Amino acid sequence: MEKQRILVVDDDPVICLSCKRILGAEGFTVFTVEDGESAIRKVSKEEFDLVITDIRLPDVYGLKVVQETKTVQPKTDVVVVTGYPSLEDAKESIRLGAFEYLEKPFTPNFIMNVARKVFDKRGWILRKAYIDQFRNYVVPASEMDSLTIYYKDGTWARPIKDGWWEIGVDVRHFLASGQLLYVDMMTDIKAVVAGEPFARLLSGEGHIYDIKAPMTGAVQAINGHANDAICSLLKNHLCEGWFLWLIKINPITT
Repeated sequence: MEKQRILVVDDDPVICLSCKRILGAEGFTVFTVEDGESAIRKVSKEEFDLVITDIRLPDVYGLKVVQETKTVQPKTDVVVVTGYPSLEDAKESIRLGAFEYLEKPFTPNFIMNVARKVFDKRGWILRKAYIDQFRNYVVPASEMDSLTIYYKDGTWARPIKDGWWEIGVDVRHFLASGQLLYVDMMTDIKAVVAGEPFARLLSGEGHIYDIKAPMTGAVQAINGHANDAICSLLKNHLCEGWFLWLIKINPITT
């Protein structure tokens, strides 16, 4: 994974050096400049994930760095730090698109918390985008209530609307036996029978797991994007707390 690039703008060389050492030790690629015009030239030529700028610079006011950065690189996060905080500067910083307006002093913990807060939030936004993309094909753990029936080998079923039931698997159950590759649904499945397999899972170690229906019923819907959801959720380490539904049925009682 490419290192995240940070530009630090401060006229104090000690602060610049400290930021470079602290953030560099955490795996970030850090660049420093000591005046606003240098910062503006740099963001016009190079891409950065985060710009941390002092507000009192020797040549221009730090808010100009915020404005120019957000104009040239709107996706770049900008954090304003100052030893002379004011309400007006804070309001203007946020209006110009700054991620946050913070008061000094610069300490190792302070600067690391700034970077982590930005990238943790950005990471959540990216994870949420993945979750939203597959929202119709997975079920969050928070929605698995007391009515959910946990059957065999990670299989579960729960009642949903119009008397239908949703049947699926807890992906985490199978990760212990090898990396899950994909789910293989029975061809042209119209109904399922309690205790009989209706799908199988193939693991990275070559194991095949039959998924058996916990109840009998007519199939109303099939998750045609199950494998897309599995690949994306595993690739982005989002499998924890998410359940995969495979079919929706109208139960047949005897």
